[in-house]
Amino acid sequence: MTEGEFRLFAARANYPLGEKIAKHLNVELSEVEIRNFSDGEIWVKYPKHIRGKDVFIVQSTNPPSDNLMELLIMIDAAKRASAKRVTAVIPYFGYARQDRKDQPRVSITAKLVANLLTVSRVDRILTMDLHAPQIQGFFDIPFDHLTAYPVFFKHFANIENLVVVSPDVGGIKRAREIANTLGLPLVVIDKRRQQANQAEAMNVIGNVEGKNCLVVDDLLDTGGTFLAASTALKKHGALKIYGAVTHALLSGNSIENINNSVLEELIVTDTINLENRSLGEKIKIKSVSEIFAEAIIRIHKNESISKLFD
Repeated sequence: MTEGEFRLFAARANYPLGEKIAKHLNVELSEVEIRNFSDGEIWVKYPKHIRGKDVFIVQSTNPPSDNLMELLIMIDAAKRASAKRVTAVIPYFGYARQDRKDQPRVSITAKLVANLLTVSRVDRILTMDLHAPQIQGFFDIPFDHLTAYPVFFKHFANIENLVVVSPDVGGIKRAREIANTLGLPLVVIDKRRQQANQAEAMNVIGNVEGKNCLVVDDLLDTGGTFLAASTALKKHGALKIYGAVTHALLSGNSIENINNSVLEELIVTDTINLENRSLGEKIKIKSVSEIFAEAIIRIHKNESISKLFD
C-alpha cells in the first residue's frame, strides 16, 4: 500500500500504537496538528488536504474523557475536509462496561458514546475485544470487532498441562472460545457472597489440581477479581498461574498487587499506552499492531475481515 491511497492518523491517547500500525503498513503516519487552548479545549487541523481520501484515525478512548472528545473532533474535522470515508480505529472502547441499566436512574453510557460517534458522521468503527460484544448493536454503521486472541495463542502455545480459566461467570463465553481454539479444558470461577458482611467465596468449577492455569479476561482495571481468582486456583492445587488480558487499565495499586501476587506472568496488549509506566517483572506487553494493520488493509480494499479469524 502507498500513502497516496489512504491516510493513517494517530491521536494522542496511543500514538505509539499508531506508529507501529504504520510500520506494518509500510507508510508514515500522516500529519495532524492537535493542541489544547489555555482553557483546555482541543483544537485539530489537518495541514494537508484529505479530500476524497480513505481516512483511518487511531485513538483509544480510555480516561481521561478528553481522549473521546479528541477523537470526535478529529472525525468532524476530517468530514468537513471532504474525506471520502472515515474509520475510527478504537483499540480500547471506553465506557463499554456501562452497557445496560443495572440499577434505576443510571445512564447507558456505552449507547451514549455510540450516539456521539454516529453524530460525528464517522463511517465505520474498528475496535478490539469489547467488554460487552452486544455494543455492536448500538451502531447503525459498519462495525468490525477484532480480538487479541492470536497474540495469546502464540505466547502460551507451548505450555503443557494447561487449562483456561474464566475469572467470573460473565467471562465464560470469552474463555470458552479460547479453550476451544486451543483444545484445552475450561474452568470457571463462581464468585458469590454467602451472607451480608462476609467476604465473597471463590468457587472453582472444574479440576485445576496439578495443572497450569491461564486466566483470561478482556480488561484489568484494579485487578481485584482477577487476583482473587488466581489465589483461589492456587488454593485448589494449581501449579503455575498465567494471565492474559487485552486492555490493561491498571488503576490504583494494581501493578504492585500483580507483582506481589501468585501470578507467574501477566500478558497484556498495547491497546492502551503503557510506555511511560513502570510495570515490574510480571507484566509483559505484546503488540496487536499487526492485527490492526491487516484489518485496515482489508477495510481499505473492501475485503473480508472475518478471514483474520480463520
